[in-house]
Amino acid sequence: MQGNLFALIPVILFLVFSLGVAVYVRMRASRGAKGFVSEYFIGSRSMGGFVLAMTTIATYGSVSSFVGGPGQAWLVGWGWVYMATVQVTALFLLFGIMGKKMALVSRKIGAVTVIDVIRARYRSDAVANISAVIIVLFFIAMMVAQFVGGAKLFEAVTGYSYVVGLALFGIVVIIYTTVGGFRGVAITDAICGIAMIVGIVVLAAGILSAGGGFENIMQNIASSNPEMMEPFGGGQMPLGLYITQWLLVGVLTFCLPQSVVRCMGFKDEKSLKNAMVTGTIIIGIMMICVTALGVLAKGVLPGELADYGASVDNIIPQAIISTLPTWLAGIAIIGPIAASISTVSSLLISSSSSIIKDVYLHYHTKRGNDAGDAKIARLTQAFTLFVGALVFVLSIVPPDVIWKINMFAFGGLETGFCWVLVCGLYSKRAHAWGALASMTGGVVVYCAMMAIGFKPFGLHQIVAGISIAFVLMLVGSWLGNRHDEKQGKVAESDEVFFPA
Repeated sequence: MQGNLFALIPVILFLVFSLGVAVYVRMRASRGAKGFVSEYFIGSRSMGGFVLAMTTIATYGSVSSFVGGPGQAWLVGWGWVYMATVQVTALFLLFGIMGKKMALVSRKIGAVTVIDVIRARYRSDAVANISAVIIVLFFIAMMVAQFVGGAKLFEAVTGYSYVVGLALFGIVVIIYTTVGGFRGVAITDAICGIAMIVGIVVLAAGILSAGGGFENIMQNIASSNPEMMEPFGGGQMPLGLYITQWLLVGVLTFCLPQSVVRCMGFKDEKSLKNAMVTGTIIIGIMMICVTALGVLAKGVLPGELADYGASVDNIIPQAIISTLPTWLAGIAIIGPIAASISTVSSLLISSSSSIIKDVYLHYHTKRGNDAGDAKIARLTQAFTLFVGALVFVLSIVPPDVIWKINMFAFGGLETGFCWVLVCGLYSKRAHAWGALASMTGGVVVYCAMMAIGFKPFGLHQIVAGISIAFVLMLVGSWLGNRHDEKQGKVAESDEVFFPA
């Protein structure tokens, strides 16, 4: 397939613009920054409501939301859309449960990462270091899914090779994340969020026009695939799948560390409230609409999955090619590519902060050594480049079904951090032993069940993982507190986390 320059130009312009914005924001912010660590990892806590909402949405809305999810809806029907409605709650739960508490605590202790808060709460380097390892491992899996999804879409729509697409936006996102830091990423995320909306609108117009309008498409689906109109999709969407997917992509997403760190970077309480309202409305409209496009695509892409390469990841790229002229197709793919690079940039920042800030810098500070801002800056940017390059290499041979990779990583992070964060912030009895047991035990069980394909009672492994993690948190905390009492230690009430 020969490359089409007209489809490529909009993508190039968007990537260059994003890179320029990140560099400009970083250069301007660095002039008045009080220190590299605070500015690079948390943007000096200066985000307003709109930027906070859009950067969180862009981080949450990955390329699988624009490719894998709609592709699955094409296969299953409206049941997959009904399942996706739970994503409306994502930002409301995040800011409602984590927002104010994380902001207050992080400001009091000077924390700039989620692991800073975890270390301060449990007074345990072991818990903090394991948190860093879990974050980096699952983030790498998520970033591979983003690179693969974006490059596959690029290849299908522009006609240029997969490797060209991978190199193009992979290099751009690595550079602008390395240079821009948290503030640059947050601003470009907001731009990416707007690009996602534009992409959805353009593709919706193309599908509706090609299919003869909404009513005509629905009539065709009802006559040819009536099971797609049912909530349970003719048996493809059982109640157990609804429940587990609601947990995986909705209810439990409030504890994803890449989202929680956003709660530490907003300017004031008004910004938080505005982000909660604005973000809930926007993410609800975006996620429901983009998933529904998969169902509507059935009206212009009939037949079986085997007709489209036997992968749901091929449906949306094919819909773009089939329903839009070349130059509009180039604009339409900016949305999912924006989702890809915004997610990767956020994960890269969190990965570098986990290792350089939370492990390396803490190690030196604990021993009375001053690593210095200049050295930390060089190490952080070098590590960001290293992780980005590693993900790039791992993505050269693409795995199949990117949304499953993304969901695996979601489940692992939720299992590892849910009870550690919730109990740590809201229960005085939570103990380091419980946090350590919950995080390691829950993640090991979850990954083991995923590896062997074991689903208790037919439910997704997240149910077992999160349940076991909760039990281990309770048991470990009880044993830890009992041990302290036997040793004559009196449990201290941390005034930062639990003020009188």
